[in-house]
Amino acid sequence: MKVLIPTPLYSYTGGGEVEAKGTTLGELLADLDRQYPGIRFRMVDEQDRLRPHMRCFINKQPVFELSRPLGEGDKVAIVQALSGG
Repeated sequence: MKVLIPTPLYSYTGGGEVEAKGTTLGELLADLDRQYPGIRFRMVDEQDRLRPHMRCFINKQPVFELSRPLGEGDKVAIVQALSGG
């Protein structure tokens, strides 16, 4: 399935849209890490939770759990929150 990658992670993927597989969000992120080593650590912490500055959307709906099931036609977007002033 297509996965939109945020600009700060382009150094891993070389671009903004990649293909990955998985039946859950966690499996999809593991597949991304298999293809682009180190990318998962930028998104998921040591407790296996999404980092506070990362957001994932499946079909434009926010998702917070890595156990969220994915369907074949789902579109996944990863967004990095910005902060500062």
